[in-house]
Amino acid sequence: MGIPSTQASNAIIYLTYGAFLVTGCYIAWRLRHQSKTEWLSSNGTQKGLPLALNFIASALGSGILFTYPQIATICGVQGLVVYALSSALPLLVFGFLGPIIRRKCPDGFVLTEWTRRRYGTIAGLFLSLCTLITIFLYMVAELSALQQIINVLTGLDGLPAVIVQCSVTTIYTSIGGFRVSFITDNIQGAMVVGLIILGVISVGVETHIDRSLIEKSGFLESSLLGWQLIYILPVAILTNDFFLSGFWMRTFAAKTDKDLWIGVSVASFAVCIILTLVGVSGLLAAWSGAWPLDDAENGYLAFFLLLGQLPAWVVGVVLLMVVSLSTAAFDSFQSAMISTGSNDLFRNKLNLWAIRALVVVFIVPVIVVALKSPDILQIFLISDLVSAAVVPCLVIGLSDKFYWWRGFDFVVGGLGGIFTVFLFGLVYYNGDANLASNLLLLQGGLYANDWSAFGAFVAAPIGGLLWGFGACGLRLAVLYVISRIRGHRFDALDRPVPLVTYEEAEHERVLETSDEAKKSGRFF
Repeated sequence: MGIPSTQASNAIIYLTYGAFLVTGCYIAWRLRHQSKTEWLSSNGTQKGLPLALNFIASALGSGILFTYPQIATICGVQGLVVYALSSALPLLVFGFLGPIIRRKCPDGFVLTEWTRRRYGTIAGLFLSLCTLITIFLYMVAELSALQQIINVLTGLDGLPAVIVQCSVTTIYTSIGGFRVSFITDNIQGAMVVGLIILGVISVGVETHIDRSLIEKSGFLESSLLGWQLIYILPVAILTNDFFLSGFWMRTFAAKTDKDLWIGVSVASFAVCIILTLVGVSGLLAAWSGAWPLDDAENGYLAFFLLLGQLPAWVVGVVLLMVVSLSTAAFDSFQSAMISTGSNDLFRNKLNLWAIRALVVVFIVPVIVVALKSPDILQIFLISDLVSAAVVPCLVIGLSDKFYWWRGFDFVVGGLGGIFTVFLFGLVYYNGDANLASNLLLLQGGLYANDWSAFGAFVAAPIGGLLWGFGACGLRLAVLYVISRIRGHRFDALDRPVPLVTYEEAEHERVLETSDEAKKSGRFF
């Protein structure tokens, strides 16, 4: 296998981390006089291209080297194309919804703040809990993937690299906050794009295809699972993106709506191309004989089995790419976690040094849990089902036509959607409560050879909406009965009085004063 020497591997890994540390600290030092608000967010400051690089860096991570080649070995070209499109196109949603939410919540910087203002404190904390848990699991998954990749590519223990990466990102993130993460993501995002291009060229030149394996693999044909994934993956990924505060912080950071659209459009296109190219390595591994077609259990290693047939310098390029990918994704999650927690749990009342201390303290449980990744990664799938149940009920409130939709309806709908998955499991498994409970954990994975996962992702959003509207009807009925008993007017369906800002009120006062002056003849 073309493994770089121990000295070369260590040099690539730790010199790269050293470069990121120096760069991040230098940027953080330049930003040392920023306010707490600037430390937590960068609203209205960024142009389109930097936003695009940031969305690219945030949307990718070292885990893509496992998941996308694996789907290619399971569902062939159909599954790979569906997965790549399902991961890239949801970024466009931030271009659609971002301007709406920014207008409704101009001084916010995360979705949970809009939720608190639209639905109330309890609903805001409910979404915040879902968001913080999801980001935590993403951080754990990223460290787990990094540790495994370092071990497979170099034969070294990946734990030291994990600790160094956490130390590097914690140092410059605690000093500079979101703004330093944004700037470093520009650098890392550009590096990733360049390294992907170099890696693809290297793999393409060095890989030799056995054409007889192409037809034998069946990867050019469609499959039942491939058709199921056309629904499962968009629902899972699109709704889960709502829980990732890093995307919303970058949405609020856009200088204009046009810049936001440029950013998400370029990022969506680039992410789709990158993920497709990475996933094609699974096809090449099979067609070159690096991955045996009958070894379904090790499909997630297809990319690395392919690299095993290539020269050591190609592995070195990939190793550099992995470190860049992982660092870019991890510091984005880190800044998103701290900014969300500061806003939602402490209402931004902590001083800046206390927030910086939280960055340092919080990284400890992330590392500890990441060491138990085989069990945690199974739980990671729960966030997909939770988001599929919660988000449809959440976005109803974005429309002014649903002004009567309340936080009670949203929370009950989200929880009801999760419960509906259990009810579906009872029906699907003929009353077996144990198997129905396992379906909530998706223990069979997303790629089960039955209709369980598909049914779960149908039950979650539809059940959530049904429970939500049922809760809304019950709430209105109770309020109507109470109003009749007390002899009050039923006002639960009255449109809310629009909030008037100070500037709007002052402008209206000036106009009224001007009209009065005209009527009195003082202008003549």
